[in-house]
Amino acid sequence: MPQPTERPTAAHVGTPTISASTFKATCLELMDDIARTDGEIIVTKHGRPVVRVSAVQATTESPWGFMRGSVVQHGDIVSPDDELWAASPTEPLAVRRRV
Repeated sequence: MPQPTERPTAAHVGTPTISASTFKATCLELMDDIARTDGEIIVTKHGRPVVRVSAVQATTESPWGFMRGSVVQHGDIVSPDDELWAASPTEPLAVRRRV
């Protein structure tokens, strides 16, 4: 596997760089190395930096607040709705009330 070359630029001093063609040929190996070492490289085209490839930081989801923002309110759920219930043609207690 080719090793990235050290090519300091103004924005990325000390970060290894590799040409796009070399990256294309060895990208799976490079991704494994980056994930293992928690490093990063910069891929260049014609000597100009194009993208930075770095390892993803593993984060664990907290069980607290994971449903935040998923509950929506559709109206009053506390007040009684006796009038609406009694006016319903399918109200099951209507027969008992009339007797």
